[in-house]
Amino acid sequence: MSRTSDAPRTPAKPSRAETVAALRPRYQADLARGTGRFFEPRRTDCPWCGSTRLKRRLRTRDRYQSKPGRFALDACADCRHVFQNPRLNGDGLEFYYRDFYDGMGEIELGNLFAGRDKVYRRRAMFQDPSAEPPKTWLDVGTGHGHFPAVARTVFPGTRFDGLDFTDGVDLAERTGRIDRGIRGSFPELAEERLAGGYDVVSMFHYLEHSTDPRDELRAARRALRPGGHLLIEVPDPECWFARLLGRFWLPWLQPQHLHFLPVANLRKELDALGFTVIAEEHREPSDTVDLLGAVWLSVNAVIPPDDAPSLPRPPGRARWLLRCALLLAAVPALILATTLDRLLLKPLAGRGKISNAYRVVARCDAPARPGPR
Repeated sequence: MSRTSDAPRTPAKPSRAETVAALRPRYQADLARGTGRFFEPRRTDCPWCGSTRLKRRLRTRDRYQSKPGRFALDACADCRHVFQNPRLNGDGLEFYYRDFYDGMGEIELGNLFAGRDKVYRRRAMFQDPSAEPPKTWLDVGTGHGHFPAVARTVFPGTRFDGLDFTDGVDLAERTGRIDRGIRGSFPELAEERLAGGYDVVSMFHYLEHSTDPRDELRAARRALRPGGHLLIEVPDPECWFARLLGRFWLPWLQPQHLHFLPVANLRKELDALGFTVIAEEHREPSDTVDLLGAVWLSVNAVIPPDDAPSLPRPPGRARWLLRCALLLAAVPALILATTLDRLLLKPLAGRGKISNAYRVVARCDAPARPGPR
């Protein structure tokens, strides 16, 4: 005779279709009011240098989540700073970030970041091995804490804290990837709570998401002890492929990326804040998937992937079959792009303007000097 266990059963996890259906009413209610309310007024001057000599860099759509809306990037003709204009406001940031790094996107993005151990280990090894290991490290924009989890294998005696806006930082603390999770605004927290508390502050692909990169750099200056190090990695808007591929250059990542800093601008600002730049790297930070990303975004531009809660109704079978046919037709282009990225472009990264990202390491040496704002 079989016996039935009285132990409670774990509820079955909802399918993707069920999750999308549950989210759709909220998305549709938001979209019923139009996407225009998600933007600030368009700027007529550069947020970095104040110049009014602006030119349109590109217009595009959301090629990642397929949420409605049009987005534009402008470039300053004087300092070459590139920025979203008009920029998303608070409501817009909430709408377009929703289900990207957390919610529906948590597993997919988490799996992507979890598979980059080699990259994270190289990021952590920024100093001479003979130097004294840092005692405290703050990873700003830590997400789910995958970088600190790997970095602690390089520095096992270091305390790693992680800061982020999203609830991913709570997950990072629960899973032990970081020692302490801090949720909130870095500039606000650095004023008192985090002031002078760290030997290292890292910002890996964080500044481009910030509404005010200068404010974030000042926060890092306050959070660091004298002699501490600031590690920054960001997309390089001066990369040749940024212009060649236009809206299909993967690092533009619209609408999440708000600012793109040329390295000369960043170095000048760090100097004004009392930092000494001790390393600038272009080859290693370059994630050489420019051509593959362009092909993939082109496919998404023709037929967006899957169902999404921002769509008024699930796509029919005909569209699903059409996308399958398009993907099959794109396979040769995807293979060719991957081959060129790995065999041709990757060895050339660091030469000229081929790298799509750069890394700067700066030491906190002197008091900040007042400068134009």
